[in-house]
Amino acid sequence: FPADMFANEEGGPEPDWVTTEREQFSDFRDLNKDGKMDKEEIQHWILPQDYDHALAEARHLVYESDVDKDQKLTKEEVLDNWNMFVGSQATNYGEDLTRNHDEL
Repeated sequence: FPADMFANEEGGPEPDWVTTEREQFSDFRDLNKDGKMDKEEIQHWILPQDYDHALAEARHLVYESDVDKDQKLTKEEVLDNWNMFVGSQATNYGEDLTRNHDEL
């Protein structure tokens, strides 16, 4: 897997990102330690069962947009970072922002 992303043709040291990818592969991706990823391992990597994508995206939007770090978004903070929200799956790529919401 890492060899597909980087070919060390000069024989020098590997870049740090390659070393990190090798560690990620051996520690977290290759669950049965056979040196390759099977269908189940790929599915676990792409859609981990213990990861809430909606919650992660919502936390990301608040973290990036909450200028005063009070864990609340004001209308101004949302408007100042509109590009984050219209590019987010959490807002249905901006469609949800055009609907009336009591909380806004």
